[in-house]
Amino acid sequence: MSRNLNKIHEEKLTRGDRMADKVSDFLGSWEFIMLVALVLLFWIVLNIYAYQLRWDPYPFILLNLVLSVTAAVEVPIILMSQNRMEEKDRLRAELDFETNVKAEKEIEDIKRELVEIRVLLSQKTRLKSTNKKV
Repeated sequence: MSRNLNKIHEEKLTRGDRMADKVSDFLGSWEFIMLVALVLLFWIVLNIYAYQLRWDPYPFILLNLVLSVTAAVEVPIILMSQNRMEEKDRLRAELDFETNVKAEKEIEDIKRELVEIRVLLSQKTRLKSTNKKV
């Protein structure tokens, strides 16, 4: 009986794993890229043109700090998700191997049965030819 890879993998996931996968999916999306681009543009424009609200004047050191902290948090989340995908790939390889071993055994059994059928057919053919001669 074959096993469902996705079901096996899902059963092992914790709530944190699921959350990290969802965050990782979002971080790898065009929506996230566009959101970050808009936030950066807004931050820069606001700090250049809003003279009274300039909390981070050029060269935007506070923006660099925010981006660095964001990257420091994002990278481990993405790595956790990738590690789980590697684990899923290893599980897939194991299940594929099991399937291949079962298929090989079944093929060997079928070959053996075919040989037996051939032998029986050849014996039956010989019996018919001997009966016709008599």
